[in-house]
Amino acid sequence: MRALSAGLLTTLVVGLAPASAGAAPLDGPPRTAASGPDRAAKALPALRVRTLASGLDHPWDVKPITGGRLLVTERDSARLLVVDGGTARPVDFPSGSVWVSGETGLMSLEVDPDFADNKRFYTCQGGFTGGGGHDVRVMAWKLKGGAAKPVRKLVGGFPVSSGRHGGCKLLVARNGALLVGTGDAAVGTNPRDLRSLGGKVLRLDRRTGKPWPGNPFAKAGNRNKRYVFTYGHRNVQGLAQRADGSIWSVEQGTYRDDEVNLLKRGGDYGYHPVPGYNEDVPMTDQSLPGEQQAARWRSGDPTLATSGAAWVRGGGGWGGYAGMLAVGVQKGQRVLFLRFDARGRLKGSRTPAALREFGRIRSVVSAPDGDLLLTTDNGDGQDRLLRVSPR
Repeated sequence: MRALSAGLLTTLVVGLAPASAGAAPLDGPPRTAASGPDRAAKALPALRVRTLASGLDHPWDVKPITGGRLLVTERDSARLLVVDGGTARPVDFPSGSVWVSGETGLMSLEVDPDFADNKRFYTCQGGFTGGGGHDVRVMAWKLKGGAAKPVRKLVGGFPVSSGRHGGCKLLVARNGALLVGTGDAAVGTNPRDLRSLGGKVLRLDRRTGKPWPGNPFAKAGNRNKRYVFTYGHRNVQGLAQRADGSIWSVEQGTYRDDEVNLLKRGGDYGYHPVPGYNEDVPMTDQSLPGEQQAARWRSGDPTLATSGAAWVRGGGGWGGYAGMLAVGVQKGQRVLFLRFDARGRLKGSRTPAALREFGRIRSVVSAPDGDLLLTTDNGDGQDRLLRVSPR
């Protein structure tokens, strides 16, 4: 299999686009929540953007592993790549076992905290079931030499239709639990049906695949329900844990209202597009029975197509960006930085010009040194893996 062209091909240092009160959602906070410039922010440094690998095709996720290497998944080709020393090389991986259709394929990636010892990593991917069926599932693997060896399927049976709204984001939390953000498969009843794994954030033991014992429905008779951490979601594309331990999700909206949510154990996030699949309903429908959790940020109309996200760590020269949530934007073609206070209230946003030059941004990941790793999502072999650092 051929190696991909890679290296430090591009370096950009660009100033910042201004943030203005009352701007369209692409350039500032939503009109419905805490609009206005981020006056509390420190000075914002210029950003340096370097291309680590090019010639990629729909890279969905990236994660650092030992030796300064990076693992990368490609959605449509279902290839797993290692980027190392200026070269991106395919890993021996059973791509033919991945069901690829529409928005579903080889998607999110997570690396075990003990990877240096156990070489384990996890993927969320389309799969084949008996009788010609399909699902979305989470698999555990071991990287041995240049090959990925399957360990086990941790959990599967996430609903699918055409491949639309396949999700699917992974996060190992600091308590060791594996969280999985799923899509609703464009089936209106899935998000609030606790027997369905679609339209949820799930929580499980990454070693055994069993439901996490602290889940809100851990003692339920229905096994799927025991996995549920939160529900009422449309299509979860990002998960990130803040320094204070809180878990946040990024969710794609309909024609309006992409959302950033602060996750509350057992919380209902209010998406219920029935009868049929009625995308005119609110993303968070406060008229539903019970209590619905309001979004902490939403795009308004139109959507930006938000995707992966990571919290910017303090230090390392990040200045006023430190502590902000960096969110990849596909349709809006940028990275959106959002500031929330200690209570989770939106305080402002920034959209750096340096990160408007690369088209659609899929994943945003924090590197061990605090830099941000980005994957683009433009297709046709034109995608890149980028590293962003403050100048």
